[in-house]
Amino acid sequence: MVTLVAKSLFETKDLHTPLHPETIRDLQVGDRVEISGTIYCGRDAVLPKIVSMAKAGDLAKAGLHLEGSVIFHSAVSPAGVGPTSSNKLEIEGCIVPLSRIAGVKLHLGKGSLNEGTVRSLKEHESVYAIIPPVSALLRSKTVKSECVAFQELGMEAFYRLEVHGYPAIIAAAHGESIYS
Repeated sequence: MVTLVAKSLFETKDLHTPLHPETIRDLQVGDRVEISGTIYCGRDAVLPKIVSMAKAGDLAKAGLHLEGSVIFHSAVSPAGVGPTSSNKLEIEGCIVPLSRIAGVKLHLGKGSLNEGTVRSLKEHESVYAIIPPVSALLRSKTVKSECVAFQELGMEAFYRLEVHGYPAIIAAAHGESIYS
């Protein structure tokens, strides 16, 4: 069980993509963060396709460079973006391969992850952060949105966003989880 130390409501760590391993090593469960830079969005329909591309070595051919990246478990719609449950089989099953093969450093979503996934995040120097379902707030912090792969999936395609000040809380790091 992780004991969370009370932190100031205003104390946040600014994260700028791409994320470097030393940045990930400095994050602790319960840290409040604000993410700025390029992030990618995908959920159950597209993430298994992105994993297949990574395993085949085809990400760079598609112009997808995920080393040090953030993947937000979300669809993108005109109403904005909001997290989907990260513990859906199709999503959680993609977290470890995307960290291991593609170098994704932060997975952003909602809900708890199983203990095996939390341990694997540690092995691959990646973390998981949760974000409340606040679509309107996130829309206001999204500077640019562009579909970069699997356009035929509509709002569930793979998107690249430019963001400024996305709020989140680190939920799993270094083998620990706020859900344990």
